[in-house]
Amino acid sequence: MKVAAILLLCMALFHQGHSNSCQGRCGYGIDTSYSCQCNTACERYNDCCSDYYTLCKEAALSCNGRCGESYNSQNPCHCNSLCPQYNNCCSDYSTLCNAGDSGATITDAEIKSLSETLFALDTNKASASQLILDPQALVADSQTSSKSDLSSRPLYKFVDENALFTRPTYAALLNLFDNYKRITGQAESFTSQQLTEQETFLKETMLNTELGRELFAFLYTKGVYKSEAEFIEDLKNMWFGLYSRYNGAMDSSGFEHIFAGEIKGGKVSGFHNWIRFYLLEKRGELNYYSHSFNGPWSNYPDVLGLQFHWDGYYKQVGSAVIGCSPEFDLALYSLCYIARPGKYCYLSLGGKQFIIQTYTWDNSSYGNGKKYIGSAYPVSM
Repeated sequence: MKVAAILLLCMALFHQGHSNSCQGRCGYGIDTSYSCQCNTACERYNDCCSDYYTLCKEAALSCNGRCGESYNSQNPCHCNSLCPQYNNCCSDYSTLCNAGDSGATITDAEIKSLSETLFALDTNKASASQLILDPQALVADSQTSSKSDLSSRPLYKFVDENALFTRPTYAALLNLFDNYKRITGQAESFTSQQLTEQETFLKETMLNTELGRELFAFLYTKGVYKSEAEFIEDLKNMWFGLYSRYNGAMDSSGFEHIFAGEIKGGKVSGFHNWIRFYLLEKRGELNYYSHSFNGPWSNYPDVLGLQFHWDGYYKQVGSAVIGCSPEFDLALYSLCYIARPGKYCYLSLGGKQFIIQTYTWDNSSYGNGKKYIGSAYPVSM
């Protein structure tokens, strides 16, 4: 009995000593035996312990030790795979938890650092003397649906085709544009020559440029790919693998949607490549109307949100990276899709923030359940 009494006394003294502290109690439900509480409800009822904000609040706002946890409505932010969808992730979720579909942990800081490196390595980008724009009308977001032609002149005032389009990566891209039917619902099929053109484009951009090799080296060190052959094969499936956007026809791919553009439901779908825009405008098949945002860069690459008609079909906002090389476009979109599939991807170019939104195609897959690229494009900052 004496031992039991001593234990009870010790427990009472311990409880009394911790009654005003959140030590070991953060997130626990209401316990009326304590004089103060340590969960989010205490803020509403004004009965938080004095160290609640130090011990509990700061911890609740971080994903440190919480990655993959079950949803708890009492938490002010969350650290599971659904939080990006509901826009309620803790601020360090991407850094501490986000591994993308590849399974590799790639932090926001690493993405920003790599994007700056790729930006510096883009030696094939257009110079100010090789590409001259005439942006003309700038409209508010609320005006992008008006379908009003507010620019009497073409967007592209001058492009030095002899200097740019003869380079191997540009030439490889140009060979691909005429391989597609733009109307969804019309099945695509490729000749052996066209399949070779797809492989040539990937090898020229990703293996034969320092920029592409830098992207592979990064993904290799992160364990995403074990060899260059695996890297190229996955990009070939990811970008050029066919899937159906309309009525079951194998009518689309990530490359066609993003680089070449499509027509679906009576309007332009995708279409986020500056070279494609220039070529169609030059042929008189595309009419530039206005732009709704312009990136902060004073040289190339730059970013524009474009309004235009493509042979009778309207595009409300066709954002594109302007003046970059084909390898830069492909590398940034690939990096973001691998590291942040279906999410915002935060990059840094020349010390300025740049955001790409990617989307997965969830209705079909390739390989061992991998998802094709649904879309990817720059967003207004």
